[in-house]
Amino acid sequence: MTLTVFAVAGIPEIIAGSDLATIIGDAIEAAGERCALEAGDILAVTSKIVSKAEGRQIAAADREDAITQQTVRVVATRTHAGGVTRIVENPLGLVLAAAGVDSSNTPVGYVLLLPVDPDASAKRICAALRARFGVRIGVIISDTLGRPWRQGQTDVAIGAAGMRVLDDLRGSTDAGGRRLDVTVAASADEIAGAADLVKGKASGLPVAIVRGLGHLIANLDEPGAVAIVRPADQDMFRLGSDEAWQEGYEAGLRSATT
Repeated sequence: MTLTVFAVAGIPEIIAGSDLATIIGDAIEAAGERCALEAGDILAVTSKIVSKAEGRQIAAADREDAITQQTVRVVATRTHAGGVTRIVENPLGLVLAAAGVDSSNTPVGYVLLLPVDPDASAKRICAALRARFGVRIGVIISDTLGRPWRQGQTDVAIGAAGMRVLDDLRGSTDAGGRRLDVTVAASADEIAGAADLVKGKASGLPVAIVRGLGHLIANLDEPGAVAIVRPADQDMFRLGSDEAWQEGYEAGLRSATT
């Protein structure tokens, strides 16, 4: 298997109302043969340009207030020299720092929220590009997250269309002939991370093409990135350590008084 990942140049500054599918398609055509879409290609699109196109840039005198408005559940908080970091669950069910509220590359006094429905956004882009170029492709919308137990950040898929976001290997065998009983690869997240290596964080390249994973391409009604979010009843790490300790302590006090 050969995997090729390359960025698409020529994406202009995106504003509210921009037709992303047309802009991306024009950039692909302008790049010529090198970027010509092939069946099985997967496009990774940075969520920031999707948010901008969908008018998710809002006035916010206080970023912390915007984070609060986008918080469904506080998972953990940590105080540090620069303030307080909040790890929260946002309306999409994603657990991440600051609810995904971003103030970088936005005018002073404004913040950028994540798309309302990234899977639907990915589906619109995917359908339009499939129709324009006549090939079956997939689309991922990515955002940057930290990971428990790991330093640094990486991009993951928060929206997807036209592809299987999870590659279920259960029931198959490994190279030694042993049966795989629990292995489900988070393919969409792996692709998002690979694409981020060529898009970068400050290079003005918000779209990348990943080639060589055509076996993941599926119909447009395939479940999107929402399928990657672990259901609450299966989540073994619902709270931060301090928050879990406090919850247990308070439960003990209640039990002692009854």
